[in-house]
Amino acid sequence: MNLSQIKKRLEQMNNPSSYSKDENKKLFWKPSIGKQIIRIVPSKFNSDMPFTEMKFYYGIGEKKTMASPLNWGKPDPIMEFIKKLRQSNDKENWRLAKKLDPKVRIFAPVIVRGEEHEGVKLWQFGKKIYESFLQMAADEEIGDYTDILQGRDIKLTTVGPEATGTRYNETTVSPSLKVSPLATTEEEINRFKEEQVDPMKLFKPLEFEEMKQALQEWLTPEEEEEEEISSEPEEPFDDEEDTTPKSNYSLNQKAKPKSKSEQFEDLFSEEDNDLPF
Repeated sequence: MNLSQIKKRLEQMNNPSSYSKDENKKLFWKPSIGKQIIRIVPSKFNSDMPFTEMKFYYGIGEKKTMASPLNWGKPDPIMEFIKKLRQSNDKENWRLAKKLDPKVRIFAPVIVRGEEHEGVKLWQFGKKIYESFLQMAADEEIGDYTDILQGRDIKLTTVGPEATGTRYNETTVSPSLKVSPLATTEEEINRFKEEQVDPMKLFKPLEFEEMKQALQEWLTPEEEEEEEISSEPEEPFDDEEDTTPKSNYSLNQKAKPKSKSEQFEDLFSEEDNDLPF
């Protein structure tokens, strides 16, 4: 045995963030146009729920994607800002709050039928598909489709932009009519159950001040160097409209006793709960 390779593999399984970019791509799966069959595997990390919900921001600052620290139970400056906006009666503030709201991504461990040799991969999708899976599970005639012995495969149908009328694909899901085991051998079942990556460890929360700075720069571009800011998600959902903020906003000002930077800092002051703009 090559002990260095074994140690590397062990480290990757325990610390997924150590994967290279190419290796990360191998961890994820997304449907292609046409029909496919998958099986959702019981989560190694949560026996009660195979799905992991996470919140992300898109198009704010130089980073295309920012995972909300709320995913790890930590303070989120952007969410704090959103809550402050909604304390106002200003319609523009509410519009901005809606545009800044984090988007929910759901991760599920799956195997693709016909590609079982590639092992368990993570499929990430949006609320529409998620609701379909939850409704399926709540249907007594379908039941627990993740059961390793009496579960159900999931049939996917994916159409492209020419059918959706948008820039994105759209996937619909439906359960197989027949129950079946996850795999034909105990060894393979155990492999699928154990060789999984925790989605919560694939992403890392940014520091509070770093996220706060990204938000400030997005809100007050005139005080920064002119730079083009990406406004689209790195990987858009197949089943959701693109609602990523398309341009920079600033809050309405009735007076300018302070610079915008000073006003923004006031927003996070524990002594002042009112909007500073």
